[in-house]
Amino acid sequence: MLTVGHGDFRCRYQRQLMTPHEWPDLPMLTVGHGDFRYQQDDSWPTLPEGWVMDHPSDLAVDSHDRVYVFNRNKHPMIAFEADTGEFVTSWGEGEFKEPHGIFIDVDDHVWTADRNDHTVVKYTRYGEKLLELGTRGWANMTVTPQGTTLDPPFNMPAGVAIAEDGCIFVADGYGNRQVHRFSPEGELELSWGTSGTEPGQFALVHQVGVDTQGRVLICDRANNRIQFFDREGQFLHIWDDVKAPGDVYCSPEGVIYVAEQGGGGSVSIFSEDGELICRFTGEESGLRGVHGIWIDSKKNLFISELSHHGHCVQRYAKI
Repeated sequence: MLTVGHGDFRCRYQRQLMTPHEWPDLPMLTVGHGDFRYQQDDSWPTLPEGWVMDHPSDLAVDSHDRVYVFNRNKHPMIAFEADTGEFVTSWGEGEFKEPHGIFIDVDDHVWTADRNDHTVVKYTRYGEKLLELGTRGWANMTVTPQGTTLDPPFNMPAGVAIAEDGCIFVADGYGNRQVHRFSPEGELELSWGTSGTEPGQFALVHQVGVDTQGRVLICDRANNRIQFFDREGQFLHIWDDVKAPGDVYCSPEGVIYVAEQGGGGSVSIFSEDGELICRFTGEESGLRGVHGIWIDSKKNLFISELSHHGHCVQRYAKI
């Protein structure tokens, strides 16, 4: 019970928090248009009794339509059935310092970027570690009288994506301003990027994706743009019709889904040619702090929110 006010104008109120299952019956929220219309599923997901979702930074879906939510709680990796939201499993307890990015490859390996542990790790979908890049707890950083320099991996990596041939691309990240390419075996092959606002430069390398054409997409969040490169790091072009892009999902069908953190939070859907197919804003959808995005095999949309207004995951069923 909280007491507010003073003198003759003091009162008490009790804040009652409700789970989605306890919300009053309201019309289901519909967003999008054309072939990209979605209905919000307020009943998704179902957590075990006593569990909470805390700072769900990112999520991804495997080939079995199980959604893996990477969150900053004592249960850092939680998997749910995509259709029902039923709890499947959890793992990674005590393994991570600050979960940030997740990617699931075509073989259902789960890749994580731990921002504060400065590592990118490959797991089986059951949580068995297969490969670790970076040194735990060690940020590669050089400070000179002119400021910090660009260094080898990693310094607060934010995201990871796996190309069709198994090459590993890492967005590095908060402390560095570079993109790194590794061989499938984890050998560093190439790094590119400098700090700035010109093409090929970055303000914050927040996430990375690889589309069906093999282009590498970088969410240059603080510069309000997505930059495109070839796999050799050569700059191609920029999409600037986005506000603080935080995540990007490149579908096998050539559709690109963007989570925008600016402007109150939006979801934008593009063709690979850059045509805006659909966009719905936070004002329309109620989304805040859109931080992670993915779709399942039925094209249902899954979103993680990370903001002062919402620490939750959302399912939008395609209609």
